[in-house]
Amino acid sequence: MEVNAEKKFIESYDRMLDEEIVLSARDGNATSLEYIINKYKNFVRAKARSYFLIGADKEDIVQEGMIGLYKAIRDFRNDKLSSFRAFAELCITRQIITAIKTATRQKHIPLNSYVSLNKPIYDEESDRTLLDILTATKITDPEELIISREELVSIESKIGEILSDLELEVLMSYLQGKS
Repeated sequence: MEVNAEKKFIESYDRMLDEEIVLSARDGNATSLEYIINKYKNFVRAKARSYFLIGADKEDIVQEGMIGLYKAIRDFRNDKLSSFRAFAELCITRQIITAIKTATRQKHIPLNSYVSLNKPIYDEESDRTLLDILTATKITDPEELIISREELVSIESKIGEILSDLELEVLMSYLQGKS
């Protein structure tokens, strides 16, 4: 029974103009607001698809677009000579572009180019992180120092056996910070 009532309710919205639904939503009708947001959800996704935001997920851009849609619903004036769809498209696009400009400002460069201290160092399966290396205590025990040197020599010799001269040169350059 509830599904039929909801279906009839949606059918009544399907017959209404978007402008009427928006005015109803602005008057506090939560169902109208939900309907118009659901109706334009795919439109927002389509607009967001053509943008990229450094350090953000695609869903973050979609959310910015949804904020733009909400602002369009809030600010739409029926007395202007534009349709709600055109106004919503403008608001969605502007909101996404504003978010991208804000995120890429010079003062946000440290946030956008961060290196996580908890990210595995070598590969995704590695248990060793940058934080482990930074917080490791300095080895003062002579026995541990000798063992560490022996391990280093062993690793270097294995790398020398496995890699070609060119690969070894590239690895050394990379470890020295060259790209």
